[in-house]
Amino acid sequence: MNPLSRDELVYGFTPEPGLVAVEHAPGETADAMTLFLRRNGRLSTRQEPFSPFLWLTKPDWLADLKPAPEILRLAGSNPFRALARFPTWAALEHALGHLRKATGRTPSDPGAPYFVLRDPVQQFLLDTGRTSFGGLLLPDLEFLFLDIETHSAPDRDFSNPDREEDRILSIALADGKGWEHILDGHELDEKALLETFVEIVRKRDPDVVAGHNLFKFDLPYIAARAKRHRLPLALGRDGSAAESHSSRFTAAERTVAYEHVHLHGRQVVDTYLLALAYDVSHRAMENHSLKTVARHFGVAAPHRTYIDGRQIAATFRSDPAAFLRYAADDIRETAAITPILLNASFAQSLILPLPLESICLRGNAGKVESLLLREYLRARHSIPAPEPPRTFEGGYTDLFFEGLARDVHHCDVRSLYPSILLREGRNPRSDPLGIFLQLLAHLRDFRIEAKKRARDPSLSPAAAGRWDALQATFKILINSFYGYLGFPQARFNDYDLAAAVTEQGRDLLRGMVAKLRELGAMPIEIDTDGIYFTPPSGLDAKALDRFQQDFRSHLPEGIEVEFDGRFPAMFSYKMKNYALLEDDGTVVLKGAALKSRGLEPYLRDFLREWITLTLQGRAGEIPAMAARRRAEVAGRKLPVAALAKTEMLTDAPSTYLKKREAGGKSRQPAYEVAIHSGRAFQAGDAVAYYVTGDKKNVPVHANARLAVGFDPSNRDENVPYYLAKLDALIKKLDARNPETTGTNDDQPTLF
Repeated sequence: MNPLSRDELVYGFTPEPGLVAVEHAPGETADAMTLFLRRNGRLSTRQEPFSPFLWLTKPDWLADLKPAPEILRLAGSNPFRALARFPTWAALEHALGHLRKATGRTPSDPGAPYFVLRDPVQQFLLDTGRTSFGGLLLPDLEFLFLDIETHSAPDRDFSNPDREEDRILSIALADGKGWEHILDGHELDEKALLETFVEIVRKRDPDVVAGHNLFKFDLPYIAARAKRHRLPLALGRDGSAAESHSSRFTAAERTVAYEHVHLHGRQVVDTYLLALAYDVSHRAMENHSLKTVARHFGVAAPHRTYIDGRQIAATFRSDPAAFLRYAADDIRETAAITPILLNASFAQSLILPLPLESICLRGNAGKVESLLLREYLRARHSIPAPEPPRTFEGGYTDLFFEGLARDVHHCDVRSLYPSILLREGRNPRSDPLGIFLQLLAHLRDFRIEAKKRARDPSLSPAAAGRWDALQATFKILINSFYGYLGFPQARFNDYDLAAAVTEQGRDLLRGMVAKLRELGAMPIEIDTDGIYFTPPSGLDAKALDRFQQDFRSHLPEGIEVEFDGRFPAMFSYKMKNYALLEDDGTVVLKGAALKSRGLEPYLRDFLREWITLTLQGRAGEIPAMAARRRAEVAGRKLPVAALAKTEMLTDAPSTYLKKREAGGKSRQPAYEVAIHSGRAFQAGDAVAYYVTGDKKNVPVHANARLAVGFDPSNRDENVPYYLAKLDALIKKLDARNPETTGTNDDQPTLF
């Protein structure tokens, strides 16, 4: 086959303007795919034939299969040298059953002599070289934003759809273009509310249904309540019900179990999961609730209505107007954060042979692999098997200083590992076509072009935003190529190449640290490809520019550094945990240790205030602040919500009890509270509890009580216990309290 142009290799080799969705249409003798196309504001559909396929190490594995599939022998010497095609997906599944028996290996087994992609839509996009949304901007799509409010009894911490009385109180809807509608439980019973919701979805016919925590809460809740009313949720474009399956989403160290819901002909997007992915690199959010995300992006209305989750049902009954204002503000914030969080995934849809909702959930290694497989499939070339997993030394991270630093700068090596790969010109050993480096070089060039276009003053804000999203997307994908080399499931992985690139990166970064010190700067922390440091004191603008030029001059060709941040102050706590003071006074916390959800809210509040005073040069106010906080605890002035921990029950209490009695579980406060509460808690319920008693050292599981049962007129929280926890935090932080006398504000201050 002829080699592809740069555009075809990156954007796909079969342009299909306006493609918003693809759906599998099974047939008895031949399958097809339904294409949903939005052009000039109108939606149309058409069907195309589809022949499912799988790769084999040798055709003999299917020699006895009847009817025999079409077998194509592939070029090259990679292990998977045959491609088998089938008339229907059912025939493919029949072949997989045959292969399981013949080989003794399942499709997910890395050692299986066959390889299959179990998603027919991905297969079709790969095979035909199509990508989504060509010629469209994000505002060209029809959105439906969704947010529900639900009932929870006064003695419960969280709604549960399996509990009869926990009905849906409202469904707020919007399209992001001015239309808003709230289905109000004051006016409609739950069945009528759900019926009207289905009617609106069918009438408005959105391309994308989006919401915050849609997969873990809203859609499963709606499905459970509709099932209770025997109401079919015909939300698909073909009138079909929602499809769902259990899945997991991983963002750095965090894994979230959720129910993946798909609506025929539509893309379903959960901004909660997008926020988790966004915060992996930014580490700037204390949590990922809708309110926190909206405040982070500056889209929260200045006078929006806030209602504590435990008070929603009570407000619904006592103050309907406030309840409806709250629901309206929630849906407006949902509509506001979605394009911000979705822009990168939308831009990736222009490149990747995957549907949008899969791109939102798929790891970066899988995205890189889809680009490689697309070209190997087009070229009818054999594909490799993954190398067996093995370890190698990682990137260079180091902490040089703990404490308070003033006038902190940040420099970042622009795409460190990809730059080394391109400079060395090395492809993975199993990539004889050299697609890996071609893609990497093209994406780098496209990013440079996209950054230039994003700054074009003649473009509309929407068009400029599209180019900015593209350049950000290219950056993400570019930086993913190195990680792909060391990913155990990657078919084109190459551990030797990954190790060699990492070694060069470590050497380069150590040289950068040495150069900073040579120039009189003080490094604070280095994390893989970025360095926080304080420059020599007393530099004016010209001298700072010379300092940066001198630093860049020692770098090898092909390695570029961006000086991309300057902060009045930084509190370095420990590796990958620090706080930054921005020019406007905003304090940004980075790292789990400074945002620990394991701390009670009153401790998190104290920690943030301590850091804020420290960064703002007001450390002298800390003793008075600490005394005030202690007095609040000692005087029983804090609301129980500030003292309570909230935990989700992953097991039913009865299951936990069986495990505990069998010796497989230690006593856990949330479960013990649930068991002894006399209330019917279930798996999935949230339990908020506080600690009672009069001694600081008490077994928490025996002294925990439900927060909803707290009596403000007869307070029984364990003051010594909560004071001891606060004092321990104060002592820990006081050990790092910066000296505030005789310091040079231009240099770090040791603790």
